[in-house]
Amino acid sequence: MTNNDIFKKLRIALSLKDFEIIEILELADFKMTKTELSALFRKEDHPNYKECGDQILRKFLNGLITKNRGPRPQKN
Repeated sequence: MTNNDIFKKLRIALSLKDFEIIEILELADFKMTKTELSALFRKEDHPNYKECGDQILRKFLNGLITKNRGPRPQKN
């Protein structure tokens, strides 16, 4: 299973729209356009397909944690 497959399954399971995914990525200080995002959800044989790297998936998961739990508390 690829990172693209995992990302697609999370998108469907959480019923997320493109703008919501972009907002979640921004919570993890990662900027992505709607066009770049749609390339991740294309079929592998599509000419505009883009492989989802570990960093993108990690940033999405960290942003999702921030969205659901709030920002990390600052250490003293």
